Amino acid sequence: MTTACKGFLDEQFLQLEELQDDANPNFVEEVVTLYYRDSARLILNIEQALERNPLDFNKLDSLMHQFKGSSSSIGAKKVKAECTLFREYCRAGNGEGCIRTFQQLKKEYATLKKKLEAYFQLARQVGPAETACRPK
Repeated sequence: MTTACKGFLDEQFLQLEELQDDANPNFVEEVVTLYYRDSARLILNIEQALERNPLDFNKLDSLMHQFKGSSSSIGAKKVKAECTLFREYCRAGNGEGCIRTFQQLKKEYATLKKKLEAYFQLARQVGPAETACRPK
């Protein structure tokens, strides 16, 4: 795994890479693109739910559960950890904790997006036979 990917992605991402072949040369990029499309909608819904007073912790927990599932599917390790923490704050009824954790989650999400964009750029340069994160 290159340093660009290390710490941000777990073995799930490597499993996605394993599924990519000549028949599906852009498989990982397509999966990640779908993740970002889906998660952008979820982030918007969570932001709107966090603006409500009083907070609906069940709704927030449900939205974050979906976000965590999506993040797990691409191996977004740090984002997933923030999702778990957010859900703990929901269960505790801690609105401040939810808001703080959500800000951190958005930072991790943005960082991951940058790293994945660099990864795909590198993968396109290297060619379809190679992948940027798979151990050689």
